[in-house]
Amino acid sequence: MGRLFGTDGVRGLANRDVTAELALDLSVAAAHVLADAGAFSGHRPRAVVARDGRASGEFLEAAVVAGLASAGVDVSLVGVLPTPAAAFLTESLDADLGVMLSASHNPMPDNGIKFFSRGGHKLDDVIEDAIEQRLNDPWDRPVGAAVGRVRREVKAFRHYADHVLTTTAQRLDGLTVVVDCANGAASQVAPDVLERAGATVIAIHAEPDGLNINQDCGSTHMGSLIDAVRAHGADAGIAHDGDADRCLAVDADGNVVDGDHILAILAVAMARQGRLAGNTVVATVMANLGFSIAMREAGITVVETGVGDRYVLEAMRDGGFVLGGEQSGHVVMSQYATTGDGLLTALHLLAEVAATGRPLSDLASMVIKLPQVLVNVRGVDRAGVDGASGVAAAVAAAEAELGTTGRVLLRPSGTEPVIRVMVEAPTEDQAQEIADGLAAVVATDLALG
Repeated sequence: MGRLFGTDGVRGLANRDVTAELALDLSVAAAHVLADAGAFSGHRPRAVVARDGRASGEFLEAAVVAGLASAGVDVSLVGVLPTPAAAFLTESLDADLGVMLSASHNPMPDNGIKFFSRGGHKLDDVIEDAIEQRLNDPWDRPVGAAVGRVRREVKAFRHYADHVLTTTAQRLDGLTVVVDCANGAASQVAPDVLERAGATVIAIHAEPDGLNINQDCGSTHMGSLIDAVRAHGADAGIAHDGDADRCLAVDADGNVVDGDHILAILAVAMARQGRLAGNTVVATVMANLGFSIAMREAGITVVETGVGDRYVLEAMRDGGFVLGGEQSGHVVMSQYATTGDGLLTALHLLAEVAATGRPLSDLASMVIKLPQVLVNVRGVDRAGVDGASGVAAAVAAAEAELGTTGRVLLRPSGTEPVIRVMVEAPTEDQAQEIADGLAAVVATDLALG
């Protein structure tokens, strides 16, 4: 059996992979591991539990609460809120542990469990491994007054929204913005915050029913947002995913402004304001070469990490940097948040549009992107990608063909059972041809069974 935790918590098909039993056992194990590490020393432990709007989140929330309370942890239920809100509330409510139930951008049938430590930080691999090892261990159950109590934090929504608004004094008056909430966790809070900041807001896909999260909408399906921006003559469009830790955008002409563009815009803005620590931004290996070129021309250093916002966060903490992110739209502004926050990102991106008076298309034009093709190969051994000689030879041939004009990246996904083949090349056709060829080799050499 492989590692239970991926790059972003435990994730899988709800009620098959991610069951009520697993949720309860993980919560108990997490409480015990953190207690052993001294996280609860001298006080009664407290946890914040949040979820996105998936139907399965209802029973998983009940299981997590049962596990934590049975282990003697008091639980603050904050309801349906974005993942970054769960992290923020873990810190602001002085909780010892945070739990977020979400599968982010995955389809509705999936769900996931993500833990935060005191201060709202994601758990490191060592702690996650310890939790996994403690699953189903025998333990002494507290009784009487020692069991955990459960209460609802009715002001959690407003507390998080107010926090996001305090991060910039720049008003958005005069801007018309379409926000696609993916029928997810941002469906109420994103329109609320942007309207309070002064924007005229048209909200779409903001009517979650437990079943429609990420369904042909949000940051993974941006067609309806593009149409809405054009139809309303909006200045910009914002797309979140199901748990709103991502932000992608659309300019007034309907062109997608992805995470590379957004990170570049924010980096240049912060450098201009003297707020970019070390004049450095952190990005992953998936960032387009055009992003690196733009940052070099702007005099900004790029630190590169593996894929996953947890690795971006690690590099930011290690180097004392304040801005990092991913092409997918996870952007971390550590001055204001401990994790990627799609709503925070949207507010600051739109604030730069308002502050400069320049259209989003103009701001994004600094990044001239190379054609990039991503192919997901399923039904293969993810763990074997580094040791397959046929795959290595095919990659070497592709790199020789591209030279300095492009690049190749193969990596196993941390959230899905696939190997991702990414190719950048001078033309779309060349990138697609090389990616398809590499994918075929991967599918053959690493086929399961």
